[in-house]
Amino acid sequence: MKKSLKLSVTLCPSFPHFSQFARDSRIEFVRLNSAQVSLFELETELAIFEKTKNTCPMYFDVKARQPRISKVTSFEDHYEIELNHPIQAKTPTPILFKAGVESALLMSIEDEGRRLVLSPYEPAESMIYEGESVHIRHPSYKMLGPVFTEVEKAKIERVRKAGFKKYFLSYVEAQSDIDEFFELVGTDSEVMLKIETEAGLRYALTQFKKKPNLTLVNARGDLYVEINRPARMPRITKELLAADPEGVVGSRILLSTIHKTVADCVDFSELAWLYDIGYRNMMLCDEMCTKEVLLSRAMSAFDEFRRDYVK
Repeated sequence: MKKSLKLSVTLCPSFPHFSQFARDSRIEFVRLNSAQVSLFELETELAIFEKTKNTCPMYFDVKARQPRISKVTSFEDHYEIELNHPIQAKTPTPILFKAGVESALLMSIEDEGRRLVLSPYEPAESMIYEGESVHIRHPSYKMLGPVFTEVEKAKIERVRKAGFKKYFLSYVEAQSDIDEFFELVGTDSEVMLKIETEAGLRYALTQFKKKPNLTLVNARGDLYVEINRPARMPRITKELLAADPEGVVGSRILLSTIHKTVADCVDFSELAWLYDIGYRNMMLCDEMCTKEVLLSRAMSAFDEFRRDYVK
């Protein structure tokens, strides 16, 4: 008998619709994204979660190497952004935002890699927000400094004390990332390893050793932006599953339901392809989980597919 198809989502306990979906039997587990909350806000989220009973398992997503915006300053002729991690890269070079939908020209990197000077940002009505991830695809790009910031370590310590043993680890690129993370959370923890960069791919396909408490995640939201040729994505999707047959495929699933009440044909066809090549664990992207109406649409479409196609 074929293994059932599982679906997971991303929610914060403070979301008005959290209890509704966290108790939904159609959902395998819930992911709490650390990028969505400050250390102060995390206290509130954990307090709410501790009062919520009979929910599906909760995973805490820890940010490792991922560069994220910590401050934005707008000038008449340029933008400046500060990052959580210092970086280096040859400039000028394009810098991408919002899953690659928008971009600017990175003119220079200042203050030992912490401050980025950008050309005028288009479209003008758009905004760069604190907490957003950035993508620099130039081969000279490199993150500097420690893998885990002090703020992220404080979040890890807080959720560990709250009893968490299930985690996502973002932007995994080396075994040393995982080893260092286990030192922070304990070797008895269960960790989903998000593959989101070219370096992460090299690790997953050549060095990753499958263990009961380690699972690869094809994190397509960022990975699709980071790879040098988007047409590689179908092949990468198969290769990651071969590296971990229990792997998760996430993001860019049922995106048409963000704007439509009925999913597009291509969305159902992709679900069928992912299922046919062997994926049994899928995850919706963050955006469609933020609002009850969007999550309801996506889950309804997924459930219809599961009932009709998965025999």
